Amino acid sequence: MRSFGNRPETYVSDEPFYAHYLAHTGKDHPGREEVIAHHESDWREVACALTGPIPGGKAVWYQKHMSHHLLPHMEREWMLGLTHAFLIRSPREMLASLAQVLDEPVLADTGLPQQVALYDWLESRTRRRPPVIDARDVLEDPPRLLARLCAALGIAYTEAMLHWPAGSRATDGVWAKHWYATVERSTGFEPYKPDRRVPPARLTSLLDECEALYARLYPRRLT
Repeated sequence: MRSFGNRPETYVSDEPFYAHYLAHTGKDHPGREEVIAHHESDWREVACALTGPIPGGKAVWYQKHMSHHLLPHMEREWMLGLTHAFLIRSPREMLASLAQVLDEPVLADTGLPQQVALYDWLESRTRRRPPVIDARDVLEDPPRLLARLCAALGIAYTEAMLHWPAGSRATDGVWAKHWYATVERSTGFEPYKPDRRVPPARLTSLLDECEALYARLYPRRLT
């Protein structure tokens, strides 16, 4: 999100369905009531806005979505008017991080089953494979992976995507204070370092489920 947000012609939206997700599921996430109060919670209104004119007269609209925010009752047809890319991450590292915020995450909280289902749906409807990038690959060679991603998306790559000013952004969701401490300190892509944290033992079966889903998308990633 910071990388695309540093492109001069790009507008950024941060998890626009989060308020609807919290209001509909009743999930007790940090800052829940503030998120619902501050952001649009009607998914239809959000989808309508996301397929309308790009704010600020920009040429590119980067929309950061969490796949688990796209709940089963939400229609999908509006997505066909957008260009999609999928970001995946090692389930072991993802769960170790998620467990720092959610005490008892379940498979749906990881977004992996929804991500695989959405990928399959888009491939079926568009007859094209959306680009997939893995977080580790990006950190190991940002210029190469970002250039390949931009080419797949039909936009020009720029080195402005490699570095950005530290701090918050007006486009960050109000949940930033709970989740974005590391993001706000960042000024670029740090070299990849294995995450030494491990998921709690109680999440072993969940990790196995996540690994199986991750293995569905990993072979399709850009390298």
